[in-house]
Amino acid sequence: MSDASIALNRFGLGARPGEDAGADPRKWLAGQIAGFDPRPQMIAAQVPSAQVARDLADFYERQRQIRQAEGPRNRQPQPPAGPAAPARAQPPMAEGGAMQDMQSAAPAMQAGMQPAARPLYQGEDAAMMARREARRQQQQVYVSMVSARALSAIATPTPFAERLVHFWANHFAVSADKLELVGLAGTMEFEAIRPHVMGRFGDMLNAVERHPAMLLYLDQAVSIGPNSPAGQLAARRQARQRAGLNENLAREIMELHTLGVRTVYTQADVTEFARAMTGFTVAGLGRGAGARYAGTADGEPGSFVFAPRLHEPGTRTILGRQWRDEGEAQAAAVLEHLATHPATAKHIATKLARHFASDDPPAPLVARLEKAFLSSGGDLPTVYRALIASPECWSPQPAKFKSPWEWSISAMRALGTQQVQANAVNGLLGQLGQPTWKPGSPAGWDDVAGAWAGPDAVMRRVEAAERMAQRARDTIDARQRAAQLFPGTLSSGTAQSIARAESPGQGLALMLVSPEFMRR
Repeated sequence: MSDASIALNRFGLGARPGEDAGADPRKWLAGQIAGFDPRPQMIAAQVPSAQVARDLADFYERQRQIRQAEGPRNRQPQPPAGPAAPARAQPPMAEGGAMQDMQSAAPAMQAGMQPAARPLYQGEDAAMMARREARRQQQQVYVSMVSARALSAIATPTPFAERLVHFWANHFAVSADKLELVGLAGTMEFEAIRPHVMGRFGDMLNAVERHPAMLLYLDQAVSIGPNSPAGQLAARRQARQRAGLNENLAREIMELHTLGVRTVYTQADVTEFARAMTGFTVAGLGRGAGARYAGTADGEPGSFVFAPRLHEPGTRTILGRQWRDEGEAQAAAVLEHLATHPATAKHIATKLARHFASDDPPAPLVARLEKAFLSSGGDLPTVYRALIASPECWSPQPAKFKSPWEWSISAMRALGTQQVQANAVNGLLGQLGQPTWKPGSPAGWDDVAGAWAGPDAVMRRVEAAERMAQRARDTIDARQRAAQLFPGTLSSGTAQSIARAESPGQGLALMLVSPEFMRR
C-alpha cells in the first residue's frame, strides 16, 4: 500500500471518488483533528436523549396505570431483585426493580397520590400491547439514527476523525437489545462521544458514565447503597425485593473503559467503587412514590442526576487511596484518577495500536502512544498525532481485515452513495453480522480478523457486493474507480480480474470483494 492509500483506507473510511490525500498524507490526516465537525447536519437532526427518555417515561407510566387497573389479583409476578446481567436494565425509580419495592414498603408516601388516569389499553394483553407500541416507537428512532450515522460516515470530509468516533463508541459499548437502550444507544454516541473525541479522555469518560444509555445498560440507575436512606428504609419495611448495590458499571469502568482486564485493581476496589457511585442515576423516568422519595421524579427526562438518598455513605478505599464522602464528587474524583492512570494509558494505547497497526499490537507503538497519553494528561489529539507519526501504522502490507461496518461504509463511499433508504443500512449490517450498537456485550465488537474473516462471513459480503454492484452497474467503470480508490496500490491480479469481468456489474462486485478492498 502507498502512503496515500494507507491514509485513505487504513486511517480513513475508504476513498470516495475524487478524494485525494494530497502530497503529504500525514498532514492531511492531522488537519482532520481541527477540521472535525461533531454535529453534522444529519446527526443534529436526530432526536435527543430527552425526547427518547420522555417517550420511555410515558411507557412506564402506562404500565403503572395498567397494573393499577388490573388490580393485585391479575398482576404478573415480578422477578426477584438482585444484580441484573448487562443489557438488562430496569427503569430507574420506575415500575420495576428495587424502587418498586420501596413503593410497596412505604405506603405512607402514596397517600397523597392522585387517582390513576384511565389506561391507554384495555384487556388482558394491555401490558404486552403497550410494550409492543413502545418498542415500535423506539425502533423508529434507532433506524433513523443508524442511517444518520452511516450518512455522516459516507459524506464526511474528515474520515480519520469519523473512524475515531466509531472506535470510541465501540470502546464504550452499550447494546441496544433491550427496550430501554433501543433509542438511547445512538444518542450516547452523538451526545457523549462525538463532542469529546478531539478533547480529553477524562471528559469523554465522565460524559459517557453519566449518560442515560450507560447508566441504564449497566444497571447503575437502580444501584442503591445498603446503608443509604433508601436502602435502610427498604430494610426496615422488609421489602419483598431488597434494594441493593449493583457493581456492573463500576466493574466495566475499571475492566473495559480505563485500567484494562486483570490489571492493577482487585474485587475489593470494584465493590468500593460501586459504593462510591451509588446515587448516579437518571432523572424523569419514574413518576411514582419511590422516584419522588429518591428525588429523581423531577428534572428533564434522561438527564443525569445525583440522588443523595441512594448514596452509600462513608470514605472509600480504591487503588490504595482514600476518597472522602463528598456525595457526587467522591465518584467523580475516582473517575478523574482512573482517566489518567498509567494502566489506563497502556490499555488505550494497546487498543489504538491494534486498530490502526496490527491485530498483534507492536510494542514500540504501544509504548509511544502510552507516553503521549501520560505526558499530555490524556489529551486525545496529542495521542492521535503520535499515532499518525508512528512508522508502524504505515506498513505497506495490509494490516487489518475490515469489520462489516468498515466494509459497508467503504463500499458505499466507493460507489459514491449520497442517500440511503430507511432501514437499508440496518438490514445490511444485520445480514453481515454486526448490527449497529448491538454488540451484545459491554466489551464491544472484536477488533481482530478472526472475528470477521470466516468463510460464511466472507460469502455474505460477496452477496451484498453483488446487490450493490447491480444497482450501480451502468454508472461506474470499475476499472477506473479501482485505480482511484487505491492509488499506487491496486495489484495487477485485481486489475486483470476486474478488466476481464463479463459485465460492468460483475466488475464492480469483484472490486468490492478484492483483497485490496477487504483489508486496510
